[in-house]
Amino acid sequence: MLSYLWGFMIIFGIIVGVFNGNIADVSNAAINSSKEAVTLCISMLGIMAMWTGMMQVAKKCGLVASFTRTLRPVIHILFPDIPKEHVVNEYIASNMIANILGLGWAATPMGLMAMREFKKLNAGSDMASCDMCTLLIINISSLQLIPVNIIAYRSQYGSENPAQILMAAIIATCISTLAGVIFATTARKLVKRNRKR
Repeated sequence: MLSYLWGFMIIFGIIVGVFNGNIADVSNAAINSSKEAVTLCISMLGIMAMWTGMMQVAKKCGLVASFTRTLRPVIHILFPDIPKEHVVNEYIASNMIANILGLGWAATPMGLMAMREFKKLNAGSDMASCDMCTLLIINISSLQLIPVNIIAYRSQYGSENPAQILMAAIIATCISTLAGVIFATTARKLVKRNRKR
């Protein structure tokens, strides 16, 4: 569906450019944007590689396990059906830690591994479980104390003070995370109530 939407917008933009006599500008914008996208991807690749590596180092030296123990009460509230010593707890904690530090790209591999474990716990069903939906909501609405990616983007585009958005990002992500947690816990209760009927 999204590919159709993007395709429609591109074709519509070209048609408008032709009718306005700005097709040369459309061509230049397409070429320049493609070049800029590749440059941005290469520069962000370094940041992603560094922080994903840092998460692996943290895992190997026991920091992730320590954070998992610290986050266990929170994880138990959000995911009450998960066995306490299951490996998925570690993946969820790693995902949350990466998101809190603003490392969305480093959070993705841990989130995917958590989803794989959730599927096993859900007897291999192709239908998303409450735990899968909760993790997705928490991941999308994630609280960020240090929005590393946004700061990197702002720096890439020449911002005088890339970290200026720090407080706004903390407030916005606190609100989004709170809304996500309320929605996820309410939805879980409704699903359980409907199953009992």
